[in-house]
This record gives sequence, C-alpha cells and structure tokens, in this order.
Amino acid sequence: MTLQVRLVLHALAAEPDRQLYGLEIIDATGLMPGTIYPILARLEQAGWLRSEWEAVDEHAVGRPRRRYYGLTADGATAAVAAKTTAAQRRTSAAVGDILPGGAY
Repeated sequence: MTLQVRLVLHALAAEPDRQLYGLEIIDATGLMPGTIYPILARLEQAGWLRSEWEAVDEHAVGRPRRRYYGLTADGATAAVAAKTTAAQRRTSAAVGDILPGGAY
C-alpha cells in the first residue's frame, strides 16, 4: 500500500462517523487533486469507500454539489491494518538504527 493511499485512509479514519468531501481530504493529506481522486475511485471500486453526492440546489448554495466519501467496514479494517503496518515498519527501522547490524 502506498504512502498516498495510507494518507487518504488515515484522513477518512480520523473521524469514522463523518464523511469528507474531496477538498477536505486534499487539505487533510496535503496531496494534489490529481492524486486524490484516482485513489478515491480505486478505494471505492475495491469496496473500501462509499460515496454519495450532496443533495443540494447548486444555485441556492452558490457552489457545485460535493461528493462525500466515507469508509466502509472493510475500509475501516484496512485503515487500521495500514496504520499498524506503518507503525511496525517505523519500529523495525528504529531498532535497526540502534542495534549493531540491525539485530534484535
């Protein structure tokens, strides 16, 4: 799993009961829209995300409708697994830096 995918999952998992729209995910991750939207599409296709268009009158609110994204149960599980794996890698790297020959 790439760092970019982990960042998107982390942003969505930070508040699991709240759906985020694209710009909020961009702000939370620091990634560019050209990176975020293909990731969101792949995660939704994999069944890790669900999305829905906001039900508003664009003219009344003065902006385009937003598409909101949220984690599915499978996506929440994947987000936790990604966070755990990343933490284990950091710990292994730190131990390798401390102990001679990386032995532990």
